[in-house]
Amino acid sequence: MTPTTPADDRDPPPDGSAAVLLLDRDGVVLRCAEAVPPLDDRPLAELPGRRVTEIAADPDAWTAALAAPGPARRTLRTALLREDGSTLDVDAVVTPLPPPPGARDGDARFVVRVAPAVDTPSGGGDEALLRALFGQHLVGLIVHATDLRIIRANHDPRLLRRSRFPDGEQPPDLRLTDILVARDAAAIEERLRHVLDTGESLIGWERRARYRISPGRERVVSLSAFRLHDSRGRVTGVAVVFTDVTESHTSRRRLGLLYSAATRLGRTLDMTHNARELASLLASDFADLASVDLSEGAIRGEDAGSFGPGAQLRRVAAAAAEGEWPEDIHQRGETIRAPGEQSEAIREESEALLGGRAVLVPDLAAWREDLGADAERRRLLFPAMASSALFVPLHARGGVLGVLALWRGGDSAPFTESDVPLIEEIASRASLALENARRYTTELRTVESLQRSLLPPSRVALSAAESSGLYVPADNAQGIGGCWYDVIELPAARVAFVIGDVAGHGLAAAATMGRLRTAVQTLSDLELPPEELLTHLDDLVVRLGADEPESRVGGVLGSTCLYCVYDPVTGHCVMAGAGHPPPVLITADGEHAPVPLTPGPALGTGHMPFESLDLTLAPGSVLAFPTQELVRDEGRSRRLREALAEAVAAGETPAATGRAALDRALTEPPADDVALLVAGVRLLPPGSTATWRLKAEPSVVGEARRLIAVQLAEWGLEELAFTTELIVSELITNAIRYAEPPLELRLIKDESLICEVSDASQTQPRMRPARLMDEGGRGLFLIAQVAHRWGSRYTRSGKTIWAEQPLLPG
Repeated sequence: MTPTTPADDRDPPPDGSAAVLLLDRDGVVLRCAEAVPPLDDRPLAELPGRRVTEIAADPDAWTAALAAPGPARRTLRTALLREDGSTLDVDAVVTPLPPPPGARDGDARFVVRVAPAVDTPSGGGDEALLRALFGQHLVGLIVHATDLRIIRANHDPRLLRRSRFPDGEQPPDLRLTDILVARDAAAIEERLRHVLDTGESLIGWERRARYRISPGRERVVSLSAFRLHDSRGRVTGVAVVFTDVTESHTSRRRLGLLYSAATRLGRTLDMTHNARELASLLASDFADLASVDLSEGAIRGEDAGSFGPGAQLRRVAAAAAEGEWPEDIHQRGETIRAPGEQSEAIREESEALLGGRAVLVPDLAAWREDLGADAERRRLLFPAMASSALFVPLHARGGVLGVLALWRGGDSAPFTESDVPLIEEIASRASLALENARRYTTELRTVESLQRSLLPPSRVALSAAESSGLYVPADNAQGIGGCWYDVIELPAARVAFVIGDVAGHGLAAAATMGRLRTAVQTLSDLELPPEELLTHLDDLVVRLGADEPESRVGGVLGSTCLYCVYDPVTGHCVMAGAGHPPPVLITADGEHAPVPLTPGPALGTGHMPFESLDLTLAPGSVLAFPTQELVRDEGRSRRLREALAEAVAAGETPAATGRAALDRALTEPPADDVALLVAGVRLLPPGSTATWRLKAEPSVVGEARRLIAVQLAEWGLEELAFTTELIVSELITNAIRYAEPPLELRLIKDESLICEVSDASQTQPRMRPARLMDEGGRGLFLIAQVAHRWGSRYTRSGKTIWAEQPLLPG
């Protein structure tokens, strides 16, 4: 006989085959109803007055069923005796009746329904299944009432031993919170309530389920749950089936961590980003707190060195699994120092860390006790919530970049030796990513230094113009690009503005940029018109490109350049471009428009002639020379022009104008690097130039000396009269002898005194050594001796020879 619990609502089959007996308290049959078909070959009419135990093959089973206390009905599987001595297996349900008022002994006490036993899933097979399920321990089975009390569980002594009750005794109000850690129990009960409320089954849900008496021991179960109903469809509870999957869960979690580390670390070449990815990854899936401390040298891109006591570190990343980072330990961004002299209690661990090995501290109590009075080390090593720690050095190329620190506390399981190989593998991946970022930082700073050395000062102030150059690197990992600009001081107080772009990024692009800038400066000394200068530069690029490998990124072929010359004496400006966007012209009142220049092909890509454009600029005008990225789309180009116009109208300096324009135009980081050269042009003050037209006759030499002396006296430069008259005499004499009229003499008073003689000849003078008996040939030599520098340039109508003398102090 197998009595059931009160929760068992199984009834005999309702098909009319059951007999109904009315028994008194002693089991005597008072009445009976005939079964169809009969239960036995014995007529049931003979049963009244007999004890039911007299016809039972197992009288004890009936005695126990009738004697069981309480009002709950009992179900039993038993057998009845036939007349021929054989037995008939039956299922019986015994239901106690409440005694009526004034009941006497012998009054009816029980109603018994008896039916032939049927071994089907809805009959005795259910009992067999339940006995098997609740009798085994490999798969956990718990039945909860609607209030989530545990009303039945498979008899696993370990389950009850882990509860808060002694001797494995299960009280009537046992709950998961009596067995499991509160947080784990609450999470499971929340899901079970959902099953009860909705009827949606829960299948294969994995959840931590740590026992209260050993919260530090990790335990994960795979849990399935479904709602229970009685025969009338009423909800009676929820059944839970679970298995311990701690080992498989731990293996999958570790593989998941390794996969996440492989995919999240090293995606960028930013050291701080990689460090924060590492801390975030481990704080969410492995530890309660995680920090990454890197040496100051590594952050600057220096080689990883030895990691010794007192090494200076910076906490570049800190992450907490829940809530904010604790205030009782070092915060992100703070500079800290590695421990120096060590106490005996932690000397071995400290030496291991300094030697490049991971340090496992499963219990921080000993360290806390030993360093109780050392507030600084406690702030470095011991968060108040932590109970265990794991410190792992970050190796790189024989050195140590820094330290990865991990802590667990609260109800988290402490770190164990099994955690060390996993975290060392992740730390190795992180070290590789950090080392790549460090090396990139080194190369980036090298390229930045090279670029800064190749570019002029950001602000250049001349008599002709005040200019400011600004550079913004691309928002990518390729590094510094090839955008460049230059401001070249030319003779006769003129100035050349140059801007260009080299394809590619990095060291190769910076080197190519330097080569082009040097070439432009060299060609500018020849004082060629812009279109001719670009033609020579294009030929040079073709020759240089022929020596470059086809796979090189940042090569010279396809580079762009714009060359503009401004004369502050006349306000005349001439420019030409090779694949570069034209500048924006902004007048003093804020009117703005792109200069209508048609640029030629990029350098080294075509053989078309370059066209120049001549302009006359009003005083106070501003030229803004952008690179291609700034005008790639119309929206950015419009914002750039509007910001330039507003700043110029407000009287801002070129530097402030450029910054305002970039802030407005670059609403998001640029995909390519950007350069902007802003130049505010101006005319020389009135009276700072003097020009005379002269006849091509020897007699004009004396007249020229007189004119020079008078003009220098007006400027207060009498001390330069002798050398200036000598220079003018030689230049005019050469022009009369070798050149063609008309002749023009011009003096320019700027930061130096410039003397120019122009004629209609295209013949360039050359300085040569005069022999002892030569009558001539010494004029240019004398000019070179008394002038600071001299030279000549071609013009559309001939040439100009000039000489420059520095003004004397005062």
